[in-house]
Amino acid sequence: MQRGVYFDAWFPRQHCYHPSLPPRRLRMIDDLVDYRATTLVWASLGGGSILLPYLEQEAFGPVDARSRFYGFVNDSEFIAAAQARGIRVLGIVFEAQGWEFPVELSEAEDEVLAINELRGAGKRGWLGLREFGQNRYPKLWKPVEDYFPDGLVNSAGEPVSDLIEECCARDIHQTALHARWVECPDREHQCFYMDRNNPVWREYLKAIIKIQIDAGVDGVQLDETELPLGSLQYGGCFCRDCMAGFSDYLGRADFHYGQWLLEQGFDFKSRLDETPLYPEYHRYQLGAIRAHFAELATYARDYGRSVGREVLVSGNFFNMDPQYLGLVDDVDLIVTEMRNTTFRQPEWFRYVAGFAGDKDVIVVENPYGGVVPELVASLKEGRGYDLFRLSLFEAAAFGVNMSVPYGSWMGATIEDSFYAPHEVAAQAQAFLADHERLFARRTVNEVAVVYGVESNRELIAKADVSDNLVNARDESVVVPYRQVTEALAGAAVPFDVLIFSDGRTAPDRVTVETLSRYGTVVLPRVGYLTDAQEAALAAYADGGGRVVRIDAYTGLESLLPGGRQVTLTGADTGAVAVNTAALAGGAVAVHLVNYGYDPAADEVRRTGPATLSVRLPGGSPTATVFTSDGTVTSRTAVVSDGFHRVALDGLGTYTIVVFGEVG
Repeated sequence: MQRGVYFDAWFPRQHCYHPSLPPRRLRMIDDLVDYRATTLVWASLGGGSILLPYLEQEAFGPVDARSRFYGFVNDSEFIAAAQARGIRVLGIVFEAQGWEFPVELSEAEDEVLAINELRGAGKRGWLGLREFGQNRYPKLWKPVEDYFPDGLVNSAGEPVSDLIEECCARDIHQTALHARWVECPDREHQCFYMDRNNPVWREYLKAIIKIQIDAGVDGVQLDETELPLGSLQYGGCFCRDCMAGFSDYLGRADFHYGQWLLEQGFDFKSRLDETPLYPEYHRYQLGAIRAHFAELATYARDYGRSVGREVLVSGNFFNMDPQYLGLVDDVDLIVTEMRNTTFRQPEWFRYVAGFAGDKDVIVVENPYGGVVPELVASLKEGRGYDLFRLSLFEAAAFGVNMSVPYGSWMGATIEDSFYAPHEVAAQAQAFLADHERLFARRTVNEVAVVYGVESNRELIAKADVSDNLVNARDESVVVPYRQVTEALAGAAVPFDVLIFSDGRTAPDRVTVETLSRYGTVVLPRVGYLTDAQEAALAAYADGGGRVVRIDAYTGLESLLPGGRQVTLTGADTGAVAVNTAALAGGAVAVHLVNYGYDPAADEVRRTGPATLSVRLPGGSPTATVFTSDGTVTSRTAVVSDGFHRVALDGLGTYTIVVFGEVG
């Protein structure tokens, strides 16, 4: 299991400025060791979307003596120091971001006196991608030809000197779009939304990846992996390359989708459900995402091997929307930035685990549309420690890894970053690391819930319609899949999630073997099935499996014709959620997360004595109880009719009960 750290290391009480991360210090390594960190995400070398020479300064630039006094290092030195302690560092490629910053320069334009945060010194100007492409400051930076000896040529065969003008995403009126979620509204800087469908931008991104690998990163993390589909929130994209690509996709030469829509009175910002050819445009972009992400992933691996190294590839899959399904085969590790961070979301983690399959997942929190600002404020007051612990334990219990925040992102408007209380984080991480053998991707859960990609596409789009500055959810939109998984999680019914792809977004890999390990497979409003999925379900049912098809959620018991696999009786156990893990040697771990937080007492209240009953394969009477406060207790289970029953003294924040011999 991974133990990730969300390692922006932005400063407290100051904006989290994209894309350049603050200088690193050796003392940070000691903190990371305390967190038992395995992998750092959003961790290093982000400045390429300002300009390539700036990125090289981050990687290899000199560090003055005053900074060395306090252990400051450049990024290549930091990467090496982390690796020496067994910690992997991922370089972050901000794919969607193209930056322009206000700058103050010396009169000779050979020294940067201020950038971004100005101080009234020197000569005003701008510094970023545009100036780099035009070789605007030859005394400051190497020329663009040092990186692209043959120059940059666009798809029309024209030489490119303005990277912003050439590569940005555009709305239907050809207005350049901005990545609003990272622009600080009280600053002059500008972040343009770039378009990976443009071959010039892909070549620029490859140059970023090359520098990162030369600096020693263990892996390359591609942020904004859905590029340019995310520009839909701003009415994009109608740039030349997107229009040419869509024309080819439709087989209609010289067809310009944007002009055609305008002639019919559509602006691509309103009435999307009525917009002609919108589903086809969306499918075209899904294919483009897959192709161009794979191109960059292949480049990273190939370049790494050319210099004698195996380089990992990862990407930010944001809310794990099915649009990312087609990218899973191209990554070694999934990193996802949850759309809505709440204090209780076991059903979302089960979806993420199902989506990821056999890939490791590291989750990071999101400051927009959730509880993060509230939690950060509480932690600063010395409150909410149990809520923070729950965030780490919950993800682990339900099959993935929740990263520790280390100066992590608080959005573009809040002037602060998120640091966890050190001892609280270190203690929680120590428990997870010391009990790593009690976690496994595979479960013995008897119930599986099907997420139908095609069946949920329109409903989820309506429910999650807001942009990523708000991340609001329209609760008036009824999504049966969400109702079912929330009900199961809330009733302590362990379950797995099976992703039924549409065969276009990603390959359909469902077989009868996929289903045969479950007693019950629930299909909440799954109206579209591929032929292979229909055949697998029919074979599963013929073999004795229970298929429950519902159009609307009407109650929990209708989903469980085989009865409950888990019952938990006792005082105050109603706030407990459950998952199982199939361990080496045949043992089974039952993970119990107690969400019974009492705001007045500022703690998770321990339950009264409880009895846990679990239907499990095998019949071992041996039970061992591990608690997050460090106690380990041996118990004897009563085995009868396939159920294993064990008495518990009570449940604290997190308890793991292992049936069978612990390896």
